[in-house]
Amino acid sequence: MAICPSGHESASKDFCAVCGLSIGAPPLSSVDAGIAVISPPGGTPGPAAVYPHTAPGATCPRCDMPRTGQFCEACGYNFDEGGAAPAPPPQAAVPAAPPFAAPPAPPLAAVPVPPPVADPPAPPPFAVPPVQAGGPGASPASWSAVVTADRDYFDAVLAASGQEAEGIDFPVYCPERRFHLSGDDVRIGRHSASRGLEPEIDLTGPPSDPGISRLHAVLIVAPDGSWSVLDPGSANGTLVNGAEIPRGEPVPLRDGDRINLGAWTLVTISRD
Repeated sequence: MAICPSGHESASKDFCAVCGLSIGAPPLSSVDAGIAVISPPGGTPGPAAVYPHTAPGATCPRCDMPRTGQFCEACGYNFDEGGAAPAPPPQAAVPAAPPFAAPPAPPLAAVPVPPPVADPPAPPPFAVPPVQAGGPGASPASWSAVVTADRDYFDAVLAASGQEAEGIDFPVYCPERRFHLSGDDVRIGRHSASRGLEPEIDLTGPPSDPGISRLHAVLIVAPDGSWSVLDPGSANGTLVNGAEIPRGEPVPLRDGDRINLGAWTLVTISRD
């Protein structure tokens, strides 16, 4: 084993494997090392005390990395000269490539815009010629007959009949009945199986008016759609708006006309 000037045992015979000094160099003194001598307690300073960073297991005084050669592997410190390793020559700056500029896009060709199309004129409104009532193409009017009990008429009958009207009472309850007029004629009366009478306005009851004949009156439609009333020969007669009509003669009716017959029956003609 070779001994270096710092006292290290080195397997290398030219330079110390620990501190890197030449094996044949003169020994270092504390003055040559440029550091203070540190004496261990109860002893004299040895080579490690004179040059502590060259002793076995020494660390770099700059970064505390363990020494493995002449220069520190971490910071480049030169353990022999006490300075940093020479800096590498500066590399030539590589000029940066200019930024890529996209070529300008060609201008778009102007697209011609077609002129707006005017809306076609609206057709004139279709005019429907008015239809005169009762004329060609006219729809017939709708008529109804509403049957109720007339208290004033009943009192007048009692006053005029005297004893003949005894035993006839005004009905306690008489619901209103409505009959739609249709066809050429509408019969008013009470049905009779023996005579084969089935009047369209059947007043058989209840309540049953004793003054109504089996075929008391007939409503007859006119060509213009209006109606008339005819008494074919009833026993007690027929009144229109309070006046008795002659038997066998049709009497024209208007909307709201009142037909009285029997003891208390009222038939009101209504045009819908």
